[in-house]
Amino acid sequence: MAAMGDASVDSIVTDPPYELTSARPGGRSPATQGKVMKGFMGMEWDGSGVAFDPAMWAEALRVLKPGGWLVAFSGSRTYHRMACAIEDAGFEIRDQIMWIYGSGFPKGGLDDEGRGTCLKPAHEPIVLARKPLIGSALANVAQFGTGKLNIDASRIGDTGARNNGRQAGTNGIYGHIGATTAVDYGKGRWPANVIHDGSDEVLSAFPDAPGQIAGASSSSAPRGAQNVYGSLLRGRPGEASANSENAGTVGFQMRPGERRNDSGSAARFFYCAKASKADRDEGLGQFEPQSFVQFQTGNGESGQASSLSAGRETQYRNTHPTVKPEALMRWLVRLVTPVGGAVLDPFAGSGSTGKAAILEGRQFVGCELTAEYLPIARARITAAEARVASEAVAADAQGNLFEAAA
Repeated sequence: MAAMGDASVDSIVTDPPYELTSARPGGRSPATQGKVMKGFMGMEWDGSGVAFDPAMWAEALRVLKPGGWLVAFSGSRTYHRMACAIEDAGFEIRDQIMWIYGSGFPKGGLDDEGRGTCLKPAHEPIVLARKPLIGSALANVAQFGTGKLNIDASRIGDTGARNNGRQAGTNGIYGHIGATTAVDYGKGRWPANVIHDGSDEVLSAFPDAPGQIAGASSSSAPRGAQNVYGSLLRGRPGEASANSENAGTVGFQMRPGERRNDSGSAARFFYCAKASKADRDEGLGQFEPQSFVQFQTGNGESGQASSLSAGRETQYRNTHPTVKPEALMRWLVRLVTPVGGAVLDPFAGSGSTGKAAILEGRQFVGCELTAEYLPIARARITAAEARVASEAVAADAQGNLFEAAA
């Protein structure tokens, strides 16, 4: 980043080291006694402390345009240190996105009395931060193209357009409400700060809640309990209002699920499972499959396959241990980056952000210090470029077909 110009990128979407180090003063063996074990799965690059360094994030701030967004993953027990470093560098912390999944496994066992030392991991926090604006948000967007999230482009679901227009003559709580223009907000729900993997374990945590989604109705039955301003008329879950069909609006003219443009327990949140083998290895046909990754110590590799490969026959061409899924990275890139804008990933790894950026029609700049991952990243990004070119050719052919038919 030191070689990059000021305000030269539109967004930063990155998966930095989680800094999952652990001190073992007593040691489990003479080789580890008194040492600090390095990072996730023993990886040296995950224990450098760089993600907690405000100076590194200050460089990220410098190369980002005013109002540009930063998205950065972290671990549940180290997130606070990264978020503080980002804030200390001058960013505004705007939100925390939570990626919830059911595939995590506890890193420790139980003793004879059923006691343990850890919980099962089931989420990864993601910081959403922004470089301070120059002037108002509108002025910043007009000058730099950055400062606002692409809400409509990132909505959840596609069950139909909604509008928030009111009819003339509607009586409000505080008096008469005049006519307003119906505004179409596009398809799907406003994106939330929760992402889930669709697993049964996660879906069961978001059950249907009829008491919250029941629709108000002018029907005489059933009546609710007495309220401050009199008895409340309400409908049964799924019941249409008495004087209207589901016309695509909000308020009393829709069935409960359609009011929110969702159905089911977790449809209101963005869905994305962890990276599949096909996603990880796309474009890597020339690479030799191998066991996932080797544990590393201060003296190098231990020669043992990681717990993700132990006892399994699955082998991967992409040997990076923390590959993020294409759909998730595309959604994040789309949310924070202007169309055609440049995305920076200071910790490019195996190129997941770069792949997503290319597929979303954005430019990409990546930095990576581990030489092993560079050819993997290049191959995955090249494969994404080939996909985009292929889809463009197919779209042109389809357009020519329609034109000839007309």
